[in-house]
Parts: sequence; structure tokens; C-alpha cells
Amino acid sequence: MGDERAVLALSNTAMLCFISLCSCFSMGAFSPLLPEIGRAGALADWQLGVVAGALGFARMATAIPAGWLAGRYLGTTLCVSPALMLAGTVLLAASSSFSVLVLGRLILGFAYTLGTVSGLIALLRDDRGPGASVRLNIFEFSAMIGVLGGLGLVGLLPGHWGWSLSLLITSSPLLLILAAVSSIRRRFPDASRAPVRRASRTSDAGRGDGMSVTLWTMFAVGIVLALAWSAVSQFLLPLRGTREFGLDRGGVSRLLMLAQLMDLVALLPVGRLADGLGRTPVLGFVIVVLGLGTAAVGLGSFPWFVAGCACFGFGLAGWMLPVGVIREHTRAEHLAWRMGLYRVGVDAAMFFGPFASGLLGEEHAGIFVTAVGGLALVVGGRLLLIPSGRRAAEV
Repeated sequence: MGDERAVLALSNTAMLCFISLCSCFSMGAFSPLLPEIGRAGALADWQLGVVAGALGFARMATAIPAGWLAGRYLGTTLCVSPALMLAGTVLLAASSSFSVLVLGRLILGFAYTLGTVSGLIALLRDDRGPGASVRLNIFEFSAMIGVLGGLGLVGLLPGHWGWSLSLLITSSPLLLILAAVSSIRRRFPDASRAPVRRASRTSDAGRGDGMSVTLWTMFAVGIVLALAWSAVSQFLLPLRGTREFGLDRGGVSRLLMLAQLMDLVALLPVGRLADGLGRTPVLGFVIVVLGLGTAAVGLGSFPWFVAGCACFGFGLAGWMLPVGVIREHTRAEHLAWRMGLYRVGVDAAMFFGPFASGLLGEEHAGIFVTAVGGLALVVGGRLLLIPSGRRAAEV
């Protein structure tokens, strides 16, 4: 029975990774096309900023409703998410009007949140036994491969095709998800049609109903990760690399790729270690490395800046570990609500990181980013200092 459940969990993980990979092609394609979108629509810089930021705003605003929907209609939300993504993409490609572009990005933001929260809830319901942390990191790995695939594909398409056609072609993997709708519905039934598993209540019996210190700490870790990622990669790294260190676009891209590759290389080993040693100590270590890297990117000289990019990327490999710890301390019936609440904090931090950095300006943004790195060191140090006996008791 245990072997059958393990095989089912791996099979379901493969389906969720397929959905995640195909969904993220369009996300990777958008950023390189943004200048062309601005030229085609004669948009001012502030309008481009609103178009780009609309997705993050929608993700933040809809995280809790998405969690509620996914908790009750999991199969439906997994199927509706790519359909909404396709609708938002078509709306984007159909017009260069500012209002229509913003509407398309808002739809995409809700669709991405619905898909992400649904995928996490589906994974966390099978979060038991060996390989649980690895499955979460494989899910994240597939999303990153999808983003990289979108970036690569849009770069290979002829420039004279225009941004609309390029965006539609790069987003075409969404059609593969729609073709697999019947299989998705069989694997992930809605709650009203799902078989009742009495054993799950027994397995959740030791999990509390309230928000413990551990849960609040995981929420804080998620916010720190999102602040660091958004402030560094979306603002400070490219600006400081260009203005202070004289890097061209290629040099900045190589530094971003360095961080991305470190994340990719570390993801699966970090998941293995978390399954073997426990999520909390491994998370503490990677958050400390993230803090050191973030601080080095904020104020370090060029060699420290480069080393900071590598450490920053390694630290991002812990992105899914807080989610796993939250699952360990949450009853199944409360999981959807807590995941929605967690995503609100994470998505708000993703919006706030570059927003605050932009308000402060490049000179003071380095201090802000270094402060985020210091906060990561404090949070990571606290996780490492939790006695092993207390960790076992809490879990």
C-alpha cells in the first residue's frame, strides 16, 4: 500500500511539473518583448511599469481566493488556470492599448496564482514519506526550466514577426495542458468528488490548528526570500552592474545566469538533504548563504558582487522548503487557507522589493538590499539555533 502511494505521488508530481513547465513559457517570454510593446503602443515609461507590475499586483490580490478555490475545486482550478493564461495572452497580443494590456496582465496574474497555489496544494497533499522535499524542488525546477525555455524561444524567433506573434508562439505550450485536461481531472478530482481518506485525519492528528511560532517563522522566511529575489534581480543587480561596474547587457545577463544556474544546480541536492536531515536546519543554512550573497550584492566591491550573485542563487534553492514546513504543521482542512495567506505575503514582498528600491534610488537601494540580507542572516541563524530535540517535537 505504501509503495502504491509513493508511485502515485511521483506520477502526480510528474503531471504537476508538466503543467508548471508549459505554463511558465509565457512568463519567460514577456520581459524581452517589453521594449517592443512600449514602442508599438507609444507607451510612457510609467505606463510600461504599470503593465509590468500589474501581474504582481494581481497575484497578491488574488492569492487567498485562489487558495479557497483550489482547496475545494482542485481539478477544476488546475484546468481553468491555463485556459485563463491563454485568454490573457491573446488579449495582450490583440491590442497595444494601455488599458487592454493592463487587463491582460491582470488576468495572467490571477491565472498564474491559481495555477501555482493549486499545484502546491496538490503536492502538499502527498507530502509524506521519502522524497517529499525533492518533489517540491522538482516542481520549482520545472517552472524555472519553463521560464528559461520561454526566454530562449523568444530569442530565436525572427524579429520582424513582431511582439504579438512572438508572444503567441512562445506561449503555445499552454495548448498541451488543455489537451491533457481529461487526465488532469482524473488525477486531481474536486474535493466534492474526491474519495474520503480517513487515514489522512490520523496522519494529521498531531498537527495544530493555530498559528505557531514555527509557522510565523516560515511566513517570515518566505517574505525574506521574495524581498531578496525581487530587489536584487529586478532592480539592483542590473543597475549596479551597469552604472557602477560598467557592464554591458551581456555582462549583466551572465551574472543573472550565474545566479540562475547556481539555483538550478543546488535545487535537487538541497531537497535530498532536507529529506535526510530535516527541512528546518537545511533551510537555515541556505537562508544564511542567501543573506551573505544579498549583502555582498548590495555593498560589495566587484569580486564580492560576483561572489554574492553565486551565493544569492544558491540561497534561492530553499524557496520551497518553507512550504514543506508549513505543511508539516497544518491539518489538511486548513492547508488551502494557509497556502493562500502565505502567497499573499510572498507576492506582496515581490511587489514591494523593486518598488521600494526604485523609490530609494540606486544609491540608497544598496543599503536597503543589504538590510534585507541582514534580516536573512537573523532568520537563518534562528533556524540553525533551534535545538534538534525541539525540532523533532515540533514536527
